[in-house]
Amino acid sequence: MLIDLAARAAELDRLMRPAPRPGAHKVVVLALDGVYPFELGIPHRVMGSADGRYEVLSASVDGQPVRTDSDLTVTPGHGLEVLAGADTVVIPPYAITAASAAAPDPRAVAALSRVRPGTRLVSICTGAFLLAAAGLLDGRRATTHWALTDHFRELFPRVELDAGVLFVDHGDVLTSAGAASGVDVCLHLVRQDHGSEVANQVARRCVVPPYRDGGQAQYIERPLPPASGTGTGPTRDWALQRLELPLSLDELAAHAAMSSRTFARRFREETGLSPGRWLTQQRLRRARHLLESSDLPVERVAHEVGFATATSLRRHLAAEAGVAPSAYRRTFRASGPTSGDVGEASGPGAEAHRLNGLPPARTAGRTMH
Repeated sequence: MLIDLAARAAELDRLMRPAPRPGAHKVVVLALDGVYPFELGIPHRVMGSADGRYEVLSASVDGQPVRTDSDLTVTPGHGLEVLAGADTVVIPPYAITAASAAAPDPRAVAALSRVRPGTRLVSICTGAFLLAAAGLLDGRRATTHWALTDHFRELFPRVELDAGVLFVDHGDVLTSAGAASGVDVCLHLVRQDHGSEVANQVARRCVVPPYRDGGQAQYIERPLPPASGTGTGPTRDWALQRLELPLSLDELAAHAAMSSRTFARRFREETGLSPGRWLTQQRLRRARHLLESSDLPVERVAHEVGFATATSLRRHLAAEAGVAPSAYRRTFRASGPTSGDVGEASGPGAEAHRLNGLPPARTAGRTMH
C-alpha cells in the first residue's frame, strides 16, 4: 500500500514538474521586493505542467533573496543575467505604495532593457505598474486589479486601462487582473503556443477551468446566498443538458418550482448574472469547445449550442472574444485548415483576422452585467 502510494506520488511529481525539453520556451519570472507568493508560483505551476514545453526560471534584480508581502522570504535561482535569453518574461504582482507605484525600483525598470527584442512580456495584477512605468504600455489597452484602477489612471494617463477584463493580449505584451487571472493568462499562453488540447491537459493537472468566463464584477464583495434546497443550482445543471433548446425564463422557473420573478432574483444572487446572460455564456463556452475540437460547420455549431442562427453565434462570439468563429477556430485549433465560415464581418478588424488570424488586441472574461 505504501509502495503504491509512493509510486503514484512520484508519477504526479513527474507530471507536474517534468524536465524541460531541448529547446524549450524559456520563461523568466522576475520577483520584485514585496512579491505576492501565490502569483509568483503561477507560471511555474501552470506553464511548468506542460510536459516540458517550457523552462520556467525565477530571478531577482540582484540575485539575492526577495522579501514577499507575507511573513516569508524567497530565494530566486537566478539574477538578471537570465533575462537576456528569455522568450517570455512574467512580472508577478508586488506590494506597492503611492511612491513606488509611480517610480518602481529603478533596477527593475532597467532590468526590462535587458530583454531582447521580440520577447513576450506578461504582467499579473500590480505587475502592470512596472510595465507602465517603463513606458511599455503607452497608447495601449491594459488591465490591472480592479481596486487600483483609479490610481493607475492617475499615474499613467497614456495607458488605455480596461478594468472590465481578465486580461488583454497584444501579442508581445499581455496584462492581467488580480490573483487567479494569472492562471487564466498563463493558460491562455499555453493555448496560444501549443493548442487547446495541451492547455486542457495542463488545466486538468492544475485542477482549474481551462477557460474562465466573467470579469471582476462577479468577484467584488458579492456575498453568497445561504445554502438551501431551493437554490437554482439543480436547474442550472438541468439547463446545461439542454442548451440546444430555446429555454425560456418561464421554463427555467417552472423547473425550479419558483415564480419567474423569484427565480430571476435568486439566480442573480447566486451567479451574479441574469438567467439569459448565463445561458449565453454557457452556449458560447460549448461553442468554443466545438470550434476547437471539431470540424463542424459554424451553422451546425450554432444549432448544437442553442443559437437560433450562425449570425447570432458570430455576433455573441465577437462581442465576448473580439473574433469571428473562423478566426477563433484558426487560433485555437492545432490542426490544419477547417471548414469555411461564410458571412464573417468585414472592415479593418475582419481584415486583421484574415491576415493574422487574431485581432490587434484580445481580451478575455469581459465583465457581465
